[in-house]
Amino acid sequence: MKCLIVFGLIVALFGAFVGYGYVVFTDLTKPLPKPEFKDDTYWGPGDVKDFVPDNKIYEFKLQVPQSEIDDLRKELNRTLRLTEPLDGIAFEYGFNTYALQQFVDYWRDNYLTKWDERQELFNSFKQYKTEIQGLNIHYIHEKVSEEAKEKKHVYPLLLLHGWPGSVREFFDFIPMLTKHSNITDYAFEVVAPSLVGYGWSDAATRPGFNAAEMATVMRNLMLRLGHKKFFIQGGDWGSIIGSNLATLYPENVIGYHSNMCVLHSPLAILKGIYGSFFPEKYLPSRFFVDHHFPVWDKWLNLLQESGYFHIQATKPDTIGAALTSSPVGLASYILEKFQTCTNPGLQQDFGAIVTVFGLEAVLDNLMVYYLTNSATTAARFYLENVSKAYRDLQLDRVQSPVPMGCARFRFDLASVTDWQLRDKFPNLTHSMYFQQGSHFAALEMPAMLFNDFTAFVGKIGLHGEKRK
Repeated sequence: MKCLIVFGLIVALFGAFVGYGYVVFTDLTKPLPKPEFKDDTYWGPGDVKDFVPDNKIYEFKLQVPQSEIDDLRKELNRTLRLTEPLDGIAFEYGFNTYALQQFVDYWRDNYLTKWDERQELFNSFKQYKTEIQGLNIHYIHEKVSEEAKEKKHVYPLLLLHGWPGSVREFFDFIPMLTKHSNITDYAFEVVAPSLVGYGWSDAATRPGFNAAEMATVMRNLMLRLGHKKFFIQGGDWGSIIGSNLATLYPENVIGYHSNMCVLHSPLAILKGIYGSFFPEKYLPSRFFVDHHFPVWDKWLNLLQESGYFHIQATKPDTIGAALTSSPVGLASYILEKFQTCTNPGLQQDFGAIVTVFGLEAVLDNLMVYYLTNSATTAARFYLENVSKAYRDLQLDRVQSPVPMGCARFRFDLASVTDWQLRDKFPNLTHSMYFQQGSHFAALEMPAMLFNDFTAFVGKIGLHGEKRK
């Protein structure tokens, strides 16, 4: 009799445990409703009561005083007190100091001597500033030609960069999007903003400016320019911001295209672990397994390469002070990320950055951070996005009806599978794998990104909505 009672208790406890586990699992994995979100929060200086809105749009032109370039040259001319790398070490311990010395020499003796040419390149794009929610937002705004309007289906496009990038990533990509001579049926009116706290855009003056707030500012910028519906394309933070925008304001988004397709919901994480044991069951080809699995190796690699993330997500002002007070320190910190984002076969190669991105392009991007003194404000964005306020939104669990396109480049951060992505974007319209390319796709291989983006646009079938 006692045995039966004990057995009954065990069964009851097991049933209760299973039942409780099912309830918890269901609660953690079910989609959540879209949260209420304020779309006009004031982020500028001073009290909102004293704020006078300015809806005007002002032309922007980069005009760096020669004295500032001379000061930078003096900074770079100082004797560097660099520690020599260990014997036999290239970039395993960080950015190699022999390579750093060469970069600094070229930056000072070659690049800065032709700064007028580099500045002219920046100014070859039409740029503007306008105030959104108390912040002056800088953006490139390139419209299509009259000829393109006659020949193409023209749509507005919001183009979003990340860290440690800038609008400089898009200098080769934008002309492909706007020119009538491209081989597709589409052309795009491109709006490429500097993110808040990046480049020539103002930084928020109080805590709490996370990716959802950034998405709101970017959406309000597009509304200011008269675009009630538009496409989004983004990588890195631009991908997260684009996802948030498509989630919070789906009525404004025609389609969202990402070249960093990540998702961190509990269900996506569980599916990733399960998929590690049966990868070919959930992928279109066995050749794409390495993009996602084994998930343990992907997590280990992320842990090894995300030290910067932890610093910036905990003490951004500390690292910011070091970077803003030393152009050489800034160069070492940013160049190391570009070195890492080449590909595994080149990461220890001294010529990797030149081979993959081009030296001038990377130094242009570095100059954006130096000239705008934005290393600290850009780093703060990481802390805001691990804050409780942002986590509580749980936007990865809120479904978006917006058509979504995903481009996965072989050596980028590990992306999620379509099986996972559809939990967030049930209208996943386009999914593509590339066996080359890395994190900075617009800079490294703009033509491939262009072809994939326009392929996504073609699948949505909007020819009846041709803009004039």
